[in-house]
Amino acid sequence: MPYDFGAIEKKWQQKWTEAGIFNVETDSSKKKFYCLEMFPYPSGALHMGHLRNYSIGDIIARFLKMHGYNVIHPIGFDSFGMPAENAAIKHGIAPSKWTMANIEHMIDQLKAVGYSYDWRRLVLTCKPEYYKWNQQIFLKMYEKGLVYRKHAPVNWCDTCKTVLANEQVENGVCWRCGNPVTKRGLDQWFIRITDYADELVKCLDDLKGWPERVLTMQKNWIGRSEGVRFTMDIADTDLNFEAYTTRIDTIYGVTFVALAAEHPFVEEFAKRVGGEQGEALRAFAKKIINRSNIDREAVGVDKEGMFTGFYAVNPFNGKKAPIWIADYVLTDYGTGVVMGVPAHDQRDFDFARKYDIPVIAVVRPKDGEIPDGSTMTEAVPAYGISCNSEEFDGFETAEAKKKFAEWIENKGIGKRETQFRLRDWLISRQRYWGTPIPVVYCDKCGVVPVPEDQLPVELPLDVEIPKNGSNPLVTREDWVNTTCPHCGGHARRETDTMDTFYDSSWYFIRYASPWNEDKAFDIEDEKYWMTVDQYIGGIEHACLHLIYARFFTKVLADLGMLPKDMREPFDRLLTQGMVIKDGTKMSKSVGNVVDPDEIIKKYGADTARLFILFAAPPEKDLDWSDRGVEGTFRFLSRVWRLVETNLDALKAAGSGRFKLSELKSSAARDLKRTIHSTLDRVTKDIRDERQFNTAVARLMELTNALVSFKPENAQDNAVMREGVETLLLCLCPFAPHITEELWHLIGNDTFLSAESWFEVDETALVQDEVTIVLQVNGKLREQFKVAEGLSKEDLEKEIMSRPETQSRLEGKEIVKVIAVPGRLVNVVVKG
Repeated sequence: MPYDFGAIEKKWQQKWTEAGIFNVETDSSKKKFYCLEMFPYPSGALHMGHLRNYSIGDIIARFLKMHGYNVIHPIGFDSFGMPAENAAIKHGIAPSKWTMANIEHMIDQLKAVGYSYDWRRLVLTCKPEYYKWNQQIFLKMYEKGLVYRKHAPVNWCDTCKTVLANEQVENGVCWRCGNPVTKRGLDQWFIRITDYADELVKCLDDLKGWPERVLTMQKNWIGRSEGVRFTMDIADTDLNFEAYTTRIDTIYGVTFVALAAEHPFVEEFAKRVGGEQGEALRAFAKKIINRSNIDREAVGVDKEGMFTGFYAVNPFNGKKAPIWIADYVLTDYGTGVVMGVPAHDQRDFDFARKYDIPVIAVVRPKDGEIPDGSTMTEAVPAYGISCNSEEFDGFETAEAKKKFAEWIENKGIGKRETQFRLRDWLISRQRYWGTPIPVVYCDKCGVVPVPEDQLPVELPLDVEIPKNGSNPLVTREDWVNTTCPHCGGHARRETDTMDTFYDSSWYFIRYASPWNEDKAFDIEDEKYWMTVDQYIGGIEHACLHLIYARFFTKVLADLGMLPKDMREPFDRLLTQGMVIKDGTKMSKSVGNVVDPDEIIKKYGADTARLFILFAAPPEKDLDWSDRGVEGTFRFLSRVWRLVETNLDALKAAGSGRFKLSELKSSAARDLKRTIHSTLDRVTKDIRDERQFNTAVARLMELTNALVSFKPENAQDNAVMREGVETLLLCLCPFAPHITEELWHLIGNDTFLSAESWFEVDETALVQDEVTIVLQVNGKLREQFKVAEGLSKEDLEKEIMSRPETQSRLEGKEIVKVIAVPGRLVNVVVKG
């Protein structure tokens, strides 16, 4: 009977579907578990990274279902986005057709791997029945004042013909196409995520099940800081501007003031100086603005600036500091005005040395001298004792901050303030394939939201994407021209669409009631299913999707759509490592991609799943190995032969179990211990540690023990069957098809995938024998196996009677014998 994995896998996938064993309903009488992997973009085909992500989720979902949980395990597709438009240009096919064809193919692939999804809950973000609720949520946020439109400098990718959020610019280039990003001024839609910045930071402390690395990345990205906002006069003018600093205690060290190129005073200064100097300021500012924020902020990169010809007045000592436009100052944080304190900030120091600006140290070490600014080769630490600061000299840094802030506030020229690096979320995209923004523009009424009863504003599907990648909605007059909901006059629709990260910021909530046509989701379903108990996805989403999803959950709770106390979406987060081949991440461009379809065709889905889970711990990178795949297939084939070889005896043995004390042969007792020791350890590996590779290793050891065991009677056959059933049960979440087939071959008629996880027999974990150490004068001399449970007296008698002990003690005077049951016997001797 050959191991025909192809036929077996199709058979059980069909049976699971027909029986609906993975379909779940809201049921408050059952303990729930929500297991979710980040849903894929329908790029056309699954890759090994997908397979790893979904296999990790599937083992958790299957394992907990077998532990009695009501497990919701849904799937969907993040199906709006630019790749569909690029494909439309390249292949001459509508984005909707390309997307749906890819989804159909990827669904077939996912089903072929045997994942335990409730397919009834499928969510496609490109369908009106989903993005209708995108639009409704947008309108509710607009009503609450969380959505606004303004003209602003934005990140522009000329290749993609669209605006990018700050989070989507990576090292100065577009996160999708890798081409340079420039700045451009446009009217754009924003969401006030900054209103929730403080809560987004504070709630990170509650996420005990998240990797520390992700928490740190989010804290740094949100960038909460406590400082002082204060006014500085501009010498010999009627102007002043505001600066923000977290180190007001270093203000006596200010030797220049740095201005962001985007700051409105750049143009004011250019006007006031006029002529060639004014034009030079404008040209320099324009050059800087077109650089990426990453390049401008980088430490160690040569800084560039231009003196404006104006001076700022230090409010503490009245000294004038030259005002420079500096490339490393941004308007995204603070006020776009930075105190230049070169003695204690490396970027300021580099800038000062380049442009021959003085350096004055205003903080000295607690037990050291005041640093000499003229001889410094780098910025020195800014924590210690204030110096060169007149009346504030001698204060330690923490106290100095308070004293300086109090002085500012008493003078009425500033106040303490908490700021964040996080900026409001720019959601406008000049692209076609996305959720239409539900507003119209009326000459009489201005910006008018589309009424909820007119949703969804549907995206026309019969479009042709221009070769230059621009938005075809702009020229689609029959779609753009509409009626104003307020006055009934002529209006034009907004042609920008929403950032696709908007779509993925709440999809996990929709899964709880995806068939609801009257509202985005049912709050009673959410009370039962949310939050997501285990979320699985890549670390690359730490500062994009994961922040947005947390923000959306808080907003929806405040809008009354979710319970008020539901502030976080994901209880536990697992960020899986990459799949590596030949030393680099699998990539089409590198040419080291392994096609999952080919692996499944050659070895079967169970082999693919098991190898991916066995080859590395889930958080670590997985180094692909063709030999490893072959080895995994051989292991499953060995499990198949184990059952096939002993099939008659296994079927005859029935389902009866013997206690350890009832087993007559030592071999049977040893196997019983191995069975339950394996069950105990595998359970803990999966449940507590999420260490699937060690669980598989233990199952391989159990298989070896079963293959080596030679049953001689009915009692031995019963233990053998117990071992095989335990092996199949523990292996089922990893390799569900072969284990279902073998489960039925040995005479069972239930779905193994729906079986209850076996209980560990604690008595079988107790060993018959223990190792006892013999010490002579405290030094190790021998080790003996003795019966478990010997008393102190019996242990002493047993060890002292051993020939090896007597040989060790020959010719010596025994002073004392110390016996510690279960551990050791120490003999104190003379001579």
